[in-house]
Amino acid sequence: MTSLELLAWLEHRPFAVSIAESTWLFPFIETVHVLALTLVFGSVVMMDLRLLGIGSKDRAVSEVITTTWPWTWIAFAITATAGSLLFSSKATTYYVNLPFRIKLVCLGLAGVNLLIFHLLTARRMARWDRGTPPTVARLAGAVSLMLWIVIVATGRWIGFTT
Repeated sequence: MTSLELLAWLEHRPFAVSIAESTWLFPFIETVHVLALTLVFGSVVMMDLRLLGIGSKDRAVSEVITTTWPWTWIAFAITATAGSLLFSSKATTYYVNLPFRIKLVCLGLAGVNLLIFHLLTARRMARWDRGTPPTVARLAGAVSLMLWIVIVATGRWIGFTT
C-alpha cells in the first residue's frame, strides 16, 4: 500500500468523513487546535525569551522552564490531537501541501532542538541558571523561536492553499 493509498483510506474512515462533511465539526476542532497552539506558542516564547536573556531576567531559567513546561505539553497534546483529526479529514490534500510539509519539518526540527538542549545544554544549567545563559543556550532559544514562528505562519498558510 502506497502512502497516498494509506492516506485515502484514513480520509474515508467514518470519523474523518464526519469531520469533513459536518458544518460545525471541522471549525470546532480547528478552534480547539488554534487555541491550544496559542498556549504552546506563548509558553515556548516565554522560555525562549528567557534563554535569549530578554524576558523574565529576574527569574531563574529553570524556574521559567519548570513552571511553563506542564502547560506546554498539555497544550501540545491537545494541539497535536486536534491537528491529527483535521488532517484525517483531508489527508491526501494536506499530504501534498507545501506549507503543511514545511510545518511538519519545522515541528520535527523543533523537537530535535529541544532534545539537544535538554540532553546537552540544560545539564550544566546550574552554572548559569540565574545569570545570562551561554551562547549555546541562547542559540537554542533563537532556533526554537524561529521554528515556532514558521510553524504558526505555515499553519495559517495551509488554510489558504488547500
